[in-house]
Amino acid sequence: MQAYLDNSATTRCLECVTETVMKVMREDYGNPSSLHAKGVEAEKYVKEAKEFFAGNLKVNEKEIYFTSGGTESNNMAIIGAAMANQRAGKHLITSSVEHSSVLNTMKYLEEQGFQVTYLPVDTDGIVCLDALKEALCNETILVSVMYVNNEIGAVQPIDEIARIVRENNPGTLFHADAVQAYGKYRIYPKREGIDLLSVSGHKIHGPKGSGLLYVNEKVKIRPVMFGGGQQRGLRSGTENVPGIAGIAEAAKACYRNLDKETERLYALKERFAEGIRGLEGTKINGKSGRESAPHIVSVSFRDIRSEVLLHALEEKGVYVSAGSACSSNKPSVSRTLQSIGVEKELLESTLRFSFSFETAEEEIDYCLEALSGLLPVLRRYVRR
Repeated sequence: MQAYLDNSATTRCLECVTETVMKVMREDYGNPSSLHAKGVEAEKYVKEAKEFFAGNLKVNEKEIYFTSGGTESNNMAIIGAAMANQRAGKHLITSSVEHSSVLNTMKYLEEQGFQVTYLPVDTDGIVCLDALKEALCNETILVSVMYVNNEIGAVQPIDEIARIVRENNPGTLFHADAVQAYGKYRIYPKREGIDLLSVSGHKIHGPKGSGLLYVNEKVKIRPVMFGGGQQRGLRSGTENVPGIAGIAEAAKACYRNLDKETERLYALKERFAEGIRGLEGTKINGKSGRESAPHIVSVSFRDIRSEVLLHALEEKGVYVSAGSACSSNKPSVSRTLQSIGVEKELLESTLRFSFSFETAEEEIDYCLEALSGLLPVLRRYVRR
């Protein structure tokens, strides 16, 4: 038996996605910028994907830009907006628990002369709204806060953040990294006050190397890549047609039965959380119920290093993560766990378990069974 519980790192491509991607690569492989029939065939996939995402997000088609994934979308949004609006001010705001593709982009902009405020969070990972109000000023041109935290599943009060931004400085742009939220929630940027929104394909059973960025048509933004002027000049380069077709197919599948599947996810999450609470020396980080995302659970295991437990589980066919997959090959203490006040001795004893619409109850039960057998054995070898 195997249990793949690392879906926040990446998901398995759905069969319908794989078939669509293969068809485009083998049959409809033209360059969408070409004027001949093969180019028109390829361009049709791009147009249909834009139509779907525009309808799904309730935005205009011209506000959808396809990218290589969440990292590029975040970079495009933050750097592009900062550079285009710096005459109005050079102050940016983000949170202390953002993904590295946001935090490292902010660090880059600090090197370019921008000032960045990093908002604190509470013990559940929720941004301090009073700190946001205090940080906003006439120089603030952009606020970037993730929709769902990728490590502990904290869901930020996006509507409230947008309202505070608008009330305090109507000219400030609001960017939301929705990589862990899209496909789990119905997201309507215009209604929620979001000016820029990032989405990744491989988190929703689509292909790696696919993503999109929503940019409100009123937003001033500069390109960070230059070339042939594709996608209205904001994101030059030949469109990744197989990836675009694949992410659209995946999104359609996710939203087809969203409410029913999300309910099932929450049931799986509660089943897992109940099992974890029954194991000695464990602690769930952040909220574990419906106030948090339906697919992420962060657990600290006292007296066991996360890397040791991760590989012990791997030997039993259980696949999990020690944190954000984007930084897993460069071991470091999680900034998110530090920000929510996790005990020092638990910072390197935490694993992330993440589910998808394909996760089965049997996988949850098998993982819990594996943990119940491994924990007492591994703790015998702890140096006292």
